[in-house]
Amino acid sequence: MTTAEHLETIDRLRTRDFPDVRGRSEVGVSGPGYHLAELGGSRWYGDEDAAGRVAAEDQASAEYAALILRLTERWGEPDVFWLAGLRARSIGEELPQPWQEVCGATDHVHLWQIEGRWIAVYVGQWGADHSPQLTAMVTVVDPP
Repeated sequence: MTTAEHLETIDRLRTRDFPDVRGRSEVGVSGPGYHLAELGGSRWYGDEDAAGRVAAEDQASAEYAALILRLTERWGEPDVFWLAGLRARSIGEELPQPWQEVCGATDHVHLWQIEGRWIAVYVGQWGADHSPQLTAMVTVVDPP
């Protein structure tokens, strides 16, 4: 996907209603008060060599940087929200979704609050044998 397509997806999710129950959507997962969009495809590395892994990581980083730049032009400087504290809290307490899921996938998000909704963009990693995945979140659930 291109940066323009990523922006289009985020804009579409910003205006979409939230479902009453969690389920798959055409771009990811949605639930009560949130949408998570898989902007860049995660894939299993399998037996792929180190050069293939580096290329996938470089691609995710480049797409992330381009998207952050465009969103910053649009909405101003984001907050960079570090999730180590949330991850530590999640061991002893249940965090609200989508924050529970997000803090299990990344160390930080770039975060904007626009018209009553939080928009976050991050690169998630679902395990050492999967490529990084560019993801966007739209939610009305405040960061815990």
